[in-house]
Order: sequence, then C-alpha cells, then structure tokens
Amino acid sequence: MTASLINWLKQGPTGQQLISFNHHDIVTGSLFTQQVSHWWQKLQQQPAQRWLLACEASDLFAVGLCAALLAGKEVVLPPNTQKGTLQALSHAFDAILADTELAQGCTQLMLRKENGLADAHWPSPSHLGSLTLYTSGSSGEPKAVTKSLAQLDAEVATLERTFADHLPHCSVLATVSHQHIYGLLFKILWPLAASRPFMSEQIEYPETLSYYTALLPNLCLISSPAQLSRLPEALEFEPQQHSPSLIFSSGGPLSQEAAVAIAKVYGKLPIEVYGSTETGGIGYRRQLNMNEPWQPFPGIGVKQDKDGALLLTSPYLADANTLRCDDQISLLADGRFVLEGRLDRIVKIEEKRLSLVQMEQLLTRHPLVNQAALVVLEQSRTQLGAVIELSAEGQRVLAEEGKLALNNLLKAQLLTEFERVTLPKRWRYPKQLPVNSQGKRQLQSLLELFSHD
Repeated sequence: MTASLINWLKQGPTGQQLISFNHHDIVTGSLFTQQVSHWWQKLQQQPAQRWLLACEASDLFAVGLCAALLAGKEVVLPPNTQKGTLQALSHAFDAILADTELAQGCTQLMLRKENGLADAHWPSPSHLGSLTLYTSGSSGEPKAVTKSLAQLDAEVATLERTFADHLPHCSVLATVSHQHIYGLLFKILWPLAASRPFMSEQIEYPETLSYYTALLPNLCLISSPAQLSRLPEALEFEPQQHSPSLIFSSGGPLSQEAAVAIAKVYGKLPIEVYGSTETGGIGYRRQLNMNEPWQPFPGIGVKQDKDGALLLTSPYLADANTLRCDDQISLLADGRFVLEGRLDRIVKIEEKRLSLVQMEQLLTRHPLVNQAALVVLEQSRTQLGAVIELSAEGQRVLAEEGKLALNNLLKAQLLTEFERVTLPKRWRYPKQLPVNSQGKRQLQSLLELFSHD
C-alpha cells in the first residue's frame, strides 16, 4: 500500500480508525472528525490567513493542523515558543492557534478538546492550505521553509514504500516533538495517512517506553541521537524481552557506539534518517560499520560539487532545480555517500538546529559584551563553549560579582531566543578574542581556551 496524505486529508478517517492513544484515553476516527469539524468551522469564521500553531499534545496538535489545512490556512510552525522567537516571527503570522496563551495583542484561539460535540461530517475543502516552518538560516535570521501538501505527500509515500514491510500493524511512539519536520512527518502525517495510531504524549522516560513495549506487541519508535545514546544505560545495557519493530533516529549524527548499544538492548540497529527542514529526507542507513555510507531514498538524486558540497535533486523541493547543500560528502561508486562535515555555521546541539551567528549576534547586543565567539566542543556529548570579550561594564561585573553571576546574566539574554538545552555549557572571558594578523578569529586558539579549567 502507498499512503497518500492528500487523499486522507480530503476524505478523512473512517469512524473506526484509531487515531491516537495514551495511558487513559483513545481517539477514534469519529471523535477526531468531530473535533476537526468544530475547529474548522471556527477557523472558517476568522479572516486571518496565517496561523501560528503550537500545542503540546500530539492528538490536539493534529486536530488543529488538519482543521487549518482544510480551511485553506497557512500553518506556521515556530522552532520554539520562546518570547524572543515569537517577537522575531511576529511578521510571519496573523493569528495564533495554541493550547496556551503565547502573545499579547494578537488574535488567538485557545486549542482544547471540546466535549459533547454532535456527530459531524469531515469538512469538504475548496482548497487545502500549506505549512511554513522556521529554521536557523546561515545569516543568523530565522529562515522560512514553506512546504506544500504535494511535497509532504511525496515524502509520506516514499516512507511508506521504503519501510511499510517492517511495520506490521504498528503503533507509533515518539521521544521527539511534532513541532519540527522530523516529528511532524514521522509521528503525525505518516501515521495518519497510513492508519497507524500514535501516542498523543511525548515519551520522556525509559520506564514509560518499557511499559508500552511490554503492553503493545508492535511499536515504531521515533527518537533522536541524544535520547537514544542515553537509553542503553537507563536499561542497564540488558537485552529487552520486548522491542520496537523499528527504531528511527534523526536530527543529528548518531555515534556507532550508541547504535551498537541500542542493538544490544533491542536486538536491532536503529534506522538513521538524514535530511533537513529544507530538503526533507535525503538518505538512510543502519550503522553496521564505522562511518557507514548513506543510501539515498528512492527518487533522490545526489551528486558532489567541486568543493565536496552535496548537490541535491528531490521531489520534496519546491522546484526541479538542483539544490546545493552545506554538507560536504564523498560520493561512492554505488550511489551511496559519506558525510564529511559542514560548510556553514549551523550546528545541532541536543538535536536542536541553531545558528552560531544568530547566538553570537544576540550575545553582542548585551551591554556587558564587546565581542562573542562560539565553538563546538566535541566531548562526551556535543556542547557549546562561549568566548566573550567584555565591555568595561562587563569587566566590572566579572570582578565584583564573579563568573557564575556573569554567566547567568548572559544565559538570560540567550533564553529570549534559544532553548535552555542549547545554551553554552562552558564560558571563557579573555581580555581580547584571539585573532590572526588579518583580524580573523583563530579557531584553534579559541578551542585551546577550553583545554583546561
């Protein structure tokens, strides 16, 4: 079977389709239809076209998403709901559909489950809406990535063709958020189109995961490298009696050590998916060996530019032109490829994609800072180090209040736009940033500042 997202959206679920579940509740197709129809009517009455959507529960998020798309709205998914992020994106949306109040002075519908609704028919749309996600651009400004339903439909169909044979009557659990493209596709859109129920809550603890793997015979686990790398230790590296049918990992590189440890506890290697918000899925692999090559998905064209940059053609892109990516690759004779690093300053910290340029710019806007430089520290876990050249006032604060107080002041500045998990873990305050004779920052000199405490 080839799952079609667009056909599903136009027709809606059957009354008996199990949409979602958690430990105390299930949502059937008939109940889901009632909820979607209710919010579709509310959105139809609103003139606003661009709706920011944010919701913690995946079943309620799916209701809001379907209702808005069926109402022909443009759905805007922010990278996070930090106050500074929403202010930076205020030009990109006209109204908000969310389960908590997010911004003042803006039309907002409070998204919640409505009880006692009458039976309803699935809405018949005159046209379907679109999705716009925001991600970190290389300039430091949030970058809009608009996805048509045709692009998302093509990707859902490819995922189904590639992996469906390994997903016998599976339910879907996720440790990642549906607000980003990976969770959106793998936890919401693909399961809906393929009639696989998903858990409405995000899995946070290994004990919860073990409970559901014992309770349900077939599960598909959607996770990330940071979470998977911690899981074997939480399970005491013991082989589990119950294992997911498939384990997916995306959002950043998974070490082979972590992949092998997952195979030890669950009896199978995770399937890693490589791609981005802009590109959609590009390739996948199981790490049988160190630096295992990636297999492009069917229909994906991968070539190598003169400087090693990946040149991509894909049905998930807005046009048929070749897209030059910021990843360097080595292309193998059999069409597979090996990733060789980044050409820009976009990094992944705890699977959160962020721009070092944007974070440095935010730091330098603080009155205590003259200049700021960020470096990636490859230790037991990838983390950021911040090197700060202080203003005269900053030097006074450091001398009088100490490094910890100064660290906290600068972290508070960063928390206006970045999530806490992405913030620098180590801080250095030299009198001047190390530069060469041309005034260029010296990466090795910056890194050496963190070689001792």
